[in-house]
Amino acid sequence: MGERVAGLLSGTSVDGIDVAVADLRLDGEEIVLTPLGALDVPYPGDLRGDLLAALPPAATTAAQLTKLDTRVGQAFADAAAQAIDRFGPADLVASLGQTVYHWVDGGQARGTLQLGQPAWIAERTGLPVVADLRARDVAAGGHGAPLAGTLDRLWLRGLAESAGQAAVALNIGGIANITVVQPDGEAIAYDTGPGNALLDLAARRAGLAYDVDGTLAAQGKVDHQLLTRLLAEPYYAAAPPKSTGKELFHTHYLDGIDLELTDLLATLTELTARTIADACGNTRTVVVSGGGVQNPALMRALARNLPGTRLVTSDELGLPRAAKEAYLTALLGWLTWHGLPANGLTGARGPRLLGSITPGRTPLTLPPPHTAIVTRLRVATGTPEE
Repeated sequence: MGERVAGLLSGTSVDGIDVAVADLRLDGEEIVLTPLGALDVPYPGDLRGDLLAALPPAATTAAQLTKLDTRVGQAFADAAAQAIDRFGPADLVASLGQTVYHWVDGGQARGTLQLGQPAWIAERTGLPVVADLRARDVAAGGHGAPLAGTLDRLWLRGLAESAGQAAVALNIGGIANITVVQPDGEAIAYDTGPGNALLDLAARRAGLAYDVDGTLAAQGKVDHQLLTRLLAEPYYAAAPPKSTGKELFHTHYLDGIDLELTDLLATLTELTARTIADACGNTRTVVVSGGGVQNPALMRALARNLPGTRLVTSDELGLPRAAKEAYLTALLGWLTWHGLPANGLTGARGPRLLGSITPGRTPLTLPPPHTAIVTRLRVATGTPEE
């Protein structure tokens, strides 16, 4: 019998809260994940705007961060409660929170800050909450991001084995990240650069929330001189593992660029596609998830830059593309709950248990740690097995 875990996060696009409920159990060396349902819950009122206003390079205060930490925690608590009401009871909640600063200096992650105080989630749901999942990986010398590789390495190993070469998982959020999974199970995960981040910034400067369906980008032409200048960004040439965020690709990154909006969006779309394709190399299969999948102009540019590569969405392999990272969060919490390391792909000195646990309504009673070496993950459908 497995545990039902609710996973919560808000990505670098700060679009809202993704929450998913999964049943997770161990079958020998294989984790069986049964998706039970997912929701996309908007941030209430002006919380999204206040979060965006606090991101680098904006100045902020301890008072602002304290208020945002509480408000995000309360919003996450509401989202968890909604998901549990809709999809049934849970045994545990896992939260990746809302990243507001990811401190990278000299190619090394030095610290990372996620808001969303887990005590509010525990108080609202009565359940134990595993949170602050990135910090231990950073303390052990890793980048703390992307943690998606924890799921991808187990999930795509069979695909890599059957193909006889690496399979790549790609998530296109505000920042794009990939996991490269080898047939023997070895893997590495890192951020490739901007996903939607610069596209959204360009749209907001023009008074738009974003470029719906990439319509404006499709009307523009790539400015190759600007593209060459943007591709000279040193981050792209840095060796993995590596991570980045809106600390680098922030609102001032586009200062001094004088282009028609359609041409700028076309150029930034090509930048995202080119940098992702360069990282993916000549792999035969790329499994794509995240909000960027909803942008036809970006997906066409990606296909053009990856000739001969099969692009499939995570939906085709059983995980809804919009909820994949919420299911990842549920997995991370389950691994910690069972004493299993959940890192190892972003440069840490070795495997580590991730996160801190906030007790729920009753005293903590953790299960005995699993001793099996987990090598695979299978996404199941239908009713979870007892």
